[in-house]
Amino acid sequence: MIAALSASPAAELAPLLIGATLTVDGVGGVIVETEAYEADDPASHSFAGERPRNRAMFGPPLTAYVYRSYGVHWCFNIVTGPAGHGAAVLVRAIEPTVGLATMAERRGMAEPRLLASGPGRLTEALGITIAHDGLSLDAPPFRLIPRDGAPDIVIGPRIGITRAADRPWRFGLRGSPFLSRPFR
Repeated sequence: MIAALSASPAAELAPLLIGATLTVDGVGGVIVETEAYEADDPASHSFAGERPRNRAMFGPPLTAYVYRSYGVHWCFNIVTGPAGHGAAVLVRAIEPTVGLATMAERRGMAEPRLLASGPGRLTEALGITIAHDGLSLDAPPFRLIPRDGAPDIVIGPRIGITRAADRPWRFGLRGSPFLSRPFR
């Protein structure tokens, strides 16, 4: 299902990723929060065109786009749309289900709710770095398994940005305690 829809606009793919399982080298969980970023979106890294820093975002669908946010932590995105388009879905949070001990060691803490709730926590817990930028999600170390059924999804404005922040392109699993922040 995900592969068939991976060329869809980011705002269409982002809610479909809720409930999917993401693992990196066997460590991961269920995606509970995503945000969409399109090529014509002022908040998107692709808005000003392709540059060396965002090159992976212009790659084929289901490519990992990894960047450093505020010089502090990595953020993990799944490229969507046709190659050359420049759209991606930011994975903001997962519910840890596999490799919790590894995640706890990487994060220096054991509270499951805080292991991967937020883009920086997620990449640290899963061991995602710039070395993963440009890699296909169709091959190791990644594994992306489509969800079963249709989860109850809540929609709201994106967070942590200043441009186009009012677009309702943030998607989450309703009632999940693993979200980076509650929906308003």
